[in-house]
Amino acid sequence: MKTIIIGGGLSGLASAYRMLKEDISDVTILEKGSEVGGMAASYHIGNYHIEKYYHHIFESDSELIGLIGSMGLGADLQWLKGTTGYHINGKIYPMNTPIELLKSPLSVPDLIRLARIVLVIRRAKEEEIYKLDCVTAKEWILKNAGRSVYERFFEPLLRSKFGSSHDRVSAAWLFGRIRIRSNRSTSGERLGYLRGGFHRLIKRLAESIVAMGGEIRTNCEVSEIGIVDGSVSGVTAGGRMDCDSVISTASPYALLKMIADAPDIPYQGTACALFGMNRSLMKDMYWLNIKSSVPFGAVIEHTNFIPVSDYGEHLIYVTAYFQDDSDPRWRSSEQELIDSYLGGLLELFPDFHRDDVSWWRLARDIDTAPVYMTDYIEKIPPYSTDIDGLYLAGMFSRTNYPERSMNGSILAGFGCAEEIRAHTRA
Repeated sequence: MKTIIIGGGLSGLASAYRMLKEDISDVTILEKGSEVGGMAASYHIGNYHIEKYYHHIFESDSELIGLIGSMGLGADLQWLKGTTGYHINGKIYPMNTPIELLKSPLSVPDLIRLARIVLVIRRAKEEEIYKLDCVTAKEWILKNAGRSVYERFFEPLLRSKFGSSHDRVSAAWLFGRIRIRSNRSTSGERLGYLRGGFHRLIKRLAESIVAMGGEIRTNCEVSEIGIVDGSVSGVTAGGRMDCDSVISTASPYALLKMIADAPDIPYQGTACALFGMNRSLMKDMYWLNIKSSVPFGAVIEHTNFIPVSDYGEHLIYVTAYFQDDSDPRWRSSEQELIDSYLGGLLELFPDFHRDDVSWWRLARDIDTAPVYMTDYIEKIPPYSTDIDGLYLAGMFSRTNYPERSMNGSILAGFGCAEEIRAHTRA
């Protein structure tokens, strides 16, 4: 049996690894880019690697942690403190310790309301969460915590993640977001990172796939999935390639270019800049959500999470999501966008200077993540499709809802492999 996997991101790599390890199918991965990794791909800067998009993991990510261990990297997975803050009304407020929360723009009654709804969310059962798929997060927060908590605390988060779609996102996503981040102490959140970068996991996975007889082709974009009498017959990627099954990990937007129909799931784009700097920007803060008119929604100082000594310079992500291809963050040139981001940093941090930046990189794509609007659960496609031999797995899969993660993408890849095994045994 021959399976072609479209896309070399985490779902594609995970499904290939599982199928080859358990002798489910021969596998060829076709990746349109110059390297595998997808949203977990990295830059090579000097003598280190750093992710193009910021990454960390959670203690609940058991499949990802297990995979890291099976690749011989478990000793390098470290659990560190990630601190957060909000930029509101022209000022940065750390929001980790009880004292910091008391100094925040939230009043004491608001803090009590916030604590109460966080407790409700953490105690909610899974079936209760999915019932909130039809309710917006905004509606639920306003009803259960009030306008002040929504506008001062949750709205900046929603805007930073979903831009102009922030008020249509489901309450189920909000519950998933808070529950996955439930490992928080009075000083910050406990998060995991693979020292040396997740590049090492991607590299080991790719090497294992090839060692087990799999094939990985980069710079190989699929233009068509061949379908004959309702069944997959192969793909076109420059030339014709026959196969028995296809796993597409591409976004629904990209899949629609290969077949006549695809799941109707709204996606958004991301424009994520990485700056190498000669000094720290936010002292000891890792993540800053922003309520401001600047063209980005969050600043993440990676080297306030991982020691700067690992890199020899300070690394800061500046990121924004956008909802369509008319957005200037998609249409502008790279230099124009970087200039606008630098202008935003100057507005937020009065002591910042452009000379502090040694170099920059920009990663952006038009369809990087689903937008979890209400009734999203009805749109989630199963692994198997109505086309015999065509399977779907990726960030849009059920394992990535109500909150997406690296672990969810790996679970989707494993799940798709098991679906193919079941189909071949039927």
